[in-house]
Amino acid sequence: MDEQIKAFAGILIAVVFALDGLLHLYWATGRVWPASDQLSLIQLVLNSNKTRLLRPRTLVSIAGILFLGALTALARVHRLGVLGQLMPEPLLQLGILVIATGLLLRGLAGIGWVFGWLAAKSALFYRLNLLVYTPLCLVLFVAAVAAARF
Repeated sequence: MDEQIKAFAGILIAVVFALDGLLHLYWATGRVWPASDQLSLIQLVLNSNKTRLLRPRTLVSIAGILFLGALTALARVHRLGVLGQLMPEPLLQLGILVIATGLLLRGLAGIGWVFGWLAAKSALFYRLNLLVYTPLCLVLFVAAVAAARF
């Protein structure tokens, strides 16, 4: 049963990271869905007014990191592909722990935003953070801890 939980956790992380990576590649093409323009998109996603963060090079780099995280999660729990066969188990374990740490930090930052720090409660970002971003990061943190177990 423990192996099934670990496998499910790794697959969950991989799927969410891969979908997020695809979304970043989509934005790198200049499209702004689900927003109407770049400013609205960056406010929705990052609670920022810095549209320069939506440059293709930045978005493609983020997508690459997300895809690497997805592959690491799969390799850790299934020993699949090049990563799973070429990378030593301790390095894959470290990769999952890095993923878990990042998710925990984002989840904790999100809790700060929930309490109204750094985000106006009237902003759409505030509601998305409350209902989607922070809960998802905390759930994925738990999944990463499960996937990291020996």
